[in-house]
Amino acid sequence: MMQDTCLVVPTIREYECLRTYFENARTHGFDLDRLHVVLVTEDFCDTDAMAAMLDDEGVDGRVFDGTAREAWFGEQGIPEYSHLIPEASHAQTSFGLLYTWANDFEYCVFLDDDTLPHPDYDFFGTHFQNLAHEGEIERVRSDEQWVNVLYQNAEEHGLYPRGYPYSAMDETVETDTTKVTDVVASQGLWTNVPDLDAVRILMDGDLQGQAQTRTSTEDFDGNFVAGEGNYLTVCSMNLAFRREVIPAFYQLPMDDNEWDVGRFDDIWSGLFLKRACDVLDKHIVNGDPLCEHNKAPRSTFSDLTNEVHGLECNEHVWEVIDDVGADADTFAGVFTAMADALAEGDFSDYENGAFLNYCGEYMQDWLACIEELEPGTVPDTATAATADD
Repeated sequence: MMQDTCLVVPTIREYECLRTYFENARTHGFDLDRLHVVLVTEDFCDTDAMAAMLDDEGVDGRVFDGTAREAWFGEQGIPEYSHLIPEASHAQTSFGLLYTWANDFEYCVFLDDDTLPHPDYDFFGTHFQNLAHEGEIERVRSDEQWVNVLYQNAEEHGLYPRGYPYSAMDETVETDTTKVTDVVASQGLWTNVPDLDAVRILMDGDLQGQAQTRTSTEDFDGNFVAGEGNYLTVCSMNLAFRREVIPAFYQLPMDDNEWDVGRFDDIWSGLFLKRACDVLDKHIVNGDPLCEHNKAPRSTFSDLTNEVHGLECNEHVWEVIDDVGADADTFAGVFTAMADALAEGDFSDYENGAFLNYCGEYMQDWLACIEELEPGTVPDTATAATADD
């Protein structure tokens, strides 16, 4: 089978976890020749050891530290867009998006290096089954326009995931069945350490950044989609998607900004993706394959420091994009409308509201970069900002 999938893993430490994913693939008969692995790392990491691991596993791939990323931008003739990838941030997954786009891979898979596949699941195979799904599936909606991806056993564990707005809690959930025909993303969920924000971890009585309440396979009961007009958190630790969504899936410039906002890169990119999917009648399937999340102990207060500067913006960013781009017919078109709304909006009433303008400007640069790599992608490049020299 031809190589059609780019597997992107941001890592500075536990890259050996990939051996377990490769073993899972072999056990379940998934063809590893389909994969090209991109490890996104830093100059202070042992890139030779990472490359040696891929060679030892017989899996094709490349390792990109900061120096290698800068060189790649130069090789593509787009050095002026290297600022799109923040230093020492999980949002460096955006480099994997650009690499996937430039190399015409049909699919992309995101994995975090603190996860492991569940042995009983055909990890890659299940993601691809989700992406190919046509037919009935459970649909979830709420009176708050938000779906808690942990809703299936929420009455028991009471958990809300990282990025879920506090104003949307205590929602009334409705479920029914719908038919889907065009799935563009598959979000696998997670057992063991739940993906919570620092405030909720503190409320759970944990100072080590992990939460004391844990999830298990019993907390999940099949796949579902969020209803049209309803938002959800999208976590990039266990995610597969089609190349076509990349123009609308930029992982925003977190951590390395003057407002010190962090940890909302995948959350807000998920909002953009969901809005675009609603406009274009596409779908995000959530549920299987589960992965085991083994978040390393760290100070909960350190995570809180990274998150607190963006918490108020997180309550409102989805409202900004909820009514824009309705006339667009491509992911790039919807994203253009969202980028302009954020870049040009007045968010002075919010703490660090200017960060939303900053994100909008970076989103415009993202579109300009995508257009440079594949001319004709963005319907109206005149709205895209010119990248700084």
